[in-house]
Amino acid sequence: MAGKLIKDFEALYGGRVLPVDSEPSAIWQCLQGEDNEILRILITASGGPFRTTPLEDIENVTPEQALRHPTWKMGQKITIDSATLMNKAFEVIETHWLFSVPWERIEVVVHPQSTIHSMVEFADGSVKAQLGPPDMRLPIQYALFYPQRLPNSMIPRLDTSISHSLNFDPLEPNRYPCFSLAIEAARKGGTYPAVLSAADEVAVQAFLDGKIGYGGIHHLVEQTLSEHDSLPGETAEEVLQADAWASARAFELASG
Repeated sequence: MAGKLIKDFEALYGGRVLPVDSEPSAIWQCLQGEDNEILRILITASGGPFRTTPLEDIENVTPEQALRHPTWKMGQKITIDSATLMNKAFEVIETHWLFSVPWERIEVVVHPQSTIHSMVEFADGSVKAQLGPPDMRLPIQYALFYPQRLPNSMIPRLDTSISHSLNFDPLEPNRYPCFSLAIEAARKGGTYPAVLSAADEVAVQAFLDGKIGYGGIHHLVEQTLSEHDSLPGETAEEVLQADAWASARAFELASG
């Protein structure tokens, strides 16, 4: 909602924003000890439950189907966002602001196993990756105790005694229209990201409540964004004003 504002606060008052989300944490870990040009940041996405579903069938999937994430166990909102890949767009936005990386150097690649959480490619072509089982306790612990790495027997380990496959597939824009919509809003800046976040929250709840179909999530967010007159987004008041407006407008659209 307010990446620039938070980075401005960070520069003005000191301190450092530490990522807790698994993908930005992976990027952060890959950047430790590096003072080199970043060529690309590759954020991995599982592809969600509809990665291989025929495109003509996706429009009419049910909430129960959308909540069956293949690799992560999460709450309902983030699980639906993982199905639409809206969550991955949010991670692109986080990455842009957290690491001061241009939009064009951030890419998303589909990685169904969710073993590699992100990768960083440097100018010489070397690629560093952070791997581990899909478990949020590791990135949370890393942020809490940074720069120490403390042992924790509760966190599962990568089992190299069994065979593993690591697959990568290009992201299909037609399968995930929310992703492209969100990146467009992020690039516009101002208060568009705040509207994006608020409208998505309302749209996902409307889908879970049976008020709109799965395809309606994208359409509802798109309609809300199209009606927004962006503010500069340079103050918390402007961001919160846009958030409140988008929530109310998206709710009206979902109820209509």
